[in-house]
Amino acid sequence: MKAVVFEAYKAMPKIQNVPDPTPVNHGVVVKVMATGVCRSDWHGWIGHDPDIELPHVPGHELAGTIEAVGKDVKNWKIGDRVTVPFVSGCGSCPECHSGNHQVCDDQFQPGFTHWGSFAEYVGLHYADTNLVRLPDEINFNTAASLGCRFVTSFRAVVDQGHVCAGQWVAVHGCGGVGLSAIMIANSFGANVIAVDLDDEKLKFAQEIGAVATLNANKISNIPEAIMEITKGGVHVSLDALGHPITCANSIRSLKKRGKHIQVGLLVADQSTPNIPMDIVVANELEIIGSHGIQAYRYPEMMEMIKTGKLMPEKLIGKQINLEQSIDALINMDKFETTGVTVVSKF
Repeated sequence: MKAVVFEAYKAMPKIQNVPDPTPVNHGVVVKVMATGVCRSDWHGWIGHDPDIELPHVPGHELAGTIEAVGKDVKNWKIGDRVTVPFVSGCGSCPECHSGNHQVCDDQFQPGFTHWGSFAEYVGLHYADTNLVRLPDEINFNTAASLGCRFVTSFRAVVDQGHVCAGQWVAVHGCGGVGLSAIMIANSFGANVIAVDLDDEKLKFAQEIGAVATLNANKISNIPEAIMEITKGGVHVSLDALGHPITCANSIRSLKKRGKHIQVGLLVADQSTPNIPMDIVVANELEIIGSHGIQAYRYPEMMEMIKTGKLMPEKLIGKQINLEQSIDALINMDKFETTGVTVVSKF
């Protein structure tokens, strides 16, 4: 099969012909019909995940049809339309038994623990636990755009933040995660404030539901501006970028007893940001991590998409081919694109 392969961290990825995957007993092989290009893939290519074995095929935001099925798989057959959480559970560890597959002790992550979806085919493990059936109403590009960003934001907003109508929500960073969070929080009736450095992204954030926007290049004190807009702070604030500044700004934007949700990855020398613990204690704030989503939580989100309450297709920016995915991948740190880039031609 054709695949994007990098043989060393930071080395230029190349299109190569590599062997087709075969299904493990509990897994399937999926013919990739679409896959998103995500900043997490860039982190892997840079070397921020030293457990990646080289050479490597990135890609974890995928949708496609089942091409082959392992002998122990019970619930899936060739031809089924599927997607999968980027963190997949083993189904047998204590965390999986508690329903928390997103923090599985032996998790499978296509594009990280195993070769991913920047390829014509991808092998997926623990199929009966992790595969998600795609409704006919949702096309492959839209399904791939759910990827790790939209579904991760859904869990961050709904399951971790418990956002509800009338609340104030701040979203720091308007990339794929942030824009997804804005759309989702708005759909639940929240008043969303979008923060970014780019006026074009902030304009788009307003188009999909933000009631106010703040450009951090033009406003020196973002928490103070948010306090002024909300008359005391937001109920929930998300760092959707993953940076010490956005993390601290998010915490300082909260009203008393508010919730900070850390969604963006803080890695390498930024992995231990200074947390203003004095106000965390004084204001009884909650600091909550959010990492992926379980397969069994997709149906509520899928139903909202089918009824038009959520429209993730609006977040799709560019559609590119596999060859173009190389430039898109290595330039993810430049934040030049608005919305989600999807590879749809292989």
